[in-house]
Amino acid sequence: MALEKKQTYDYEVRGQFKIIQERCKTSIEEDGKEISFSYNRKSFAPDADVSGESDELKALANALWTDEIKKAYEDSQKED
Repeated sequence: MALEKKQTYDYEVRGQFKIIQERCKTSIEEDGKEISFSYNRKSFAPDADVSGESDELKALANALWTDEIKKAYEDSQKED
C-alpha cells in the first residue's frame, strides 16, 4: 500500500486585462488510484510580480501582458 501525493496545474485567462487564474489540484493516490483530491486557486493581474512562480506561469504572463494591457489595467485601477 503505497501513498503518493501529486500536484497538477492548469490555467485560465479571464477578461480584457488577461487576468490569469491558476488552479492547483493536489491528489492523494494509493497504488496508482486517486483516493482524495483538493483544489487551490490563485489569481494574477497584470501588475503582479510572478518572478517567484512557475516557469509555465511566467511564460504565460510574458506572452499575455503586453505593455498596452499593463497600461490599460493601471489606468483602470486609477479610476476606481
